[in-house]
Amino acid sequence: MKKKLLFTAYSLGLGGIEKALINLLNRLDYNKYEVTLILEKKEGMFLDLIPSDVKIIEYKISDNKIVLLRKIKNRLKLIYWKLKLHKTFDFSCAFTTYSIPGAHLALAGSNNSTLWVHNNYHIVYPNDNDLKVFLDGVFTTRFKRVVFVSKDNMNDVCKHYKGIKDKSIVCNNFIDGKKIIDSSLEKIDFKRNNNPLFVNVGRHDEYQKRLTRIIDATKRLVNEGYQFQIMFIGDGPDSLMYEELIKQNKLEDVILIMGSQKNPYPYYKMADAVLLSSEFEGYPVVFLESMIMNKPILSTKVSDYEELDNNYGMFCEKNDDAVYKMMKKYLNNGFKLKEKFDYIKYNEDIEKKIESMINGN
Repeated sequence: MKKKLLFTAYSLGLGGIEKALINLLNRLDYNKYEVTLILEKKEGMFLDLIPSDVKIIEYKISDNKIVLLRKIKNRLKLIYWKLKLHKTFDFSCAFTTYSIPGAHLALAGSNNSTLWVHNNYHIVYPNDNDLKVFLDGVFTTRFKRVVFVSKDNMNDVCKHYKGIKDKSIVCNNFIDGKKIIDSSLEKIDFKRNNNPLFVNVGRHDEYQKRLTRIIDATKRLVNEGYQFQIMFIGDGPDSLMYEELIKQNKLEDVILIMGSQKNPYPYYKMADAVLLSSEFEGYPVVFLESMIMNKPILSTKVSDYEELDNNYGMFCEKNDDAVYKMMKKYLNNGFKLKEKFDYIKYNEDIEKKIESMINGN
């Protein structure tokens, strides 16, 4: 008899959480598991990467302009689905932390429930009361276990939000190393010059990603006579702002806006180093992708960076000047990787943890 697993998420648009979910679903053994995925929105560029064995259901909430009618429709729908799903699964997981419907449905689905936390929400909500409101809103304490993708994130959140320390564990996200390497061989219509080439991959959201730090550092370095290029791969609410800043500073030939790329790995392969300027992260998928592609990481000091510092790259404080100095140091001296990343062992360790969760441990 196959075990029945339920995952809930918001959508499958471009992003680290969505990529992590795809990797997890593609690692499961469908001879052992029957898997259902409930999405608030059945859309996104990763939708066609879901294994054919997965049953996908769209749980679309009403957006009726009449507030009272909208609330009634959504409440009735939720009651119906909670009754329909009630304890029919052996394991259930709310994979997108912020999805309130996803949390409701995962809790209804089984007693063996998991909330997956992909970010340091204490940084997102530095006020303890705001953090409590957010985590209470997805019923965090009601889950059997809470999974964090980073040790730093777990320790910080548990320090400021009571009642989950004993049920919290760390489990990194899977990474499909072979697919990344194979995908990096795809031909792309881009010719680099002989100057050093950086790549930045991620959502264009200044609150978290702080790409203005890279733009500011680039302006200073260009003014000092350094020659290099940076590819910005991704999009988001602040894409237009970044484009305008690049134009204002006459950096169009230095910082290249590449937009979203379903397959960013040929760009990783082409680049000399990977650049990250975030204010906070969960455990960046970009780190894993960089290590698989044997590319040095140049990053601000986000979650669990200590494990990688000096071996896989350089890390700096979270400010404009530090990013500038880090980039300058790389341009002057380069960086040689100290060890090769073993993604097979990395995935095996995660697989053991997930099997243990599914079995109720």
